[in-house]
Amino acid sequence: MPHVTVVPGSSGNPVYQVGGKSFVFFRTRRPDAVDPATGERYPDVIMFWVESEGDKHALVQDETTPFFTTPHFDGHPSVLVRAARLGELTYEELAEVVQDAWLSRASARRATAWLRAQGA
Repeated sequence: MPHVTVVPGSSGNPVYQVGGKSFVFFRTRRPDAVDPATGERYPDVIMFWVESEGDKHALVQDETTPFFTTPHFDGHPSVLVRAARLGELTYEELAEVVQDAWLSRASARRATAWLRAQGA
């Protein structure tokens, strides 16, 4: 994706940004994302921005996807996924999630230019 920078998060975790706005980042272990069997915090949660609450609900309510959310993200336009479960997505599905995350945070000018370049 164009105009992307990667900056270190507070714990050195990568944060992908467009125009200074994060659209994908690797979270640190947090108490809101835990293994229900062990109670251990997930070490590999990735957050993707989404365009809307409707998009978020479509992803997390579809039981065929590995996406989830937590009460911490209620009302926030994002979904979570464990890196360990990314293999459940096809390359095309993952690319679409990343592209949609980028589009949700890019400026209108950048988004329009990228979409035109893609023939959309």
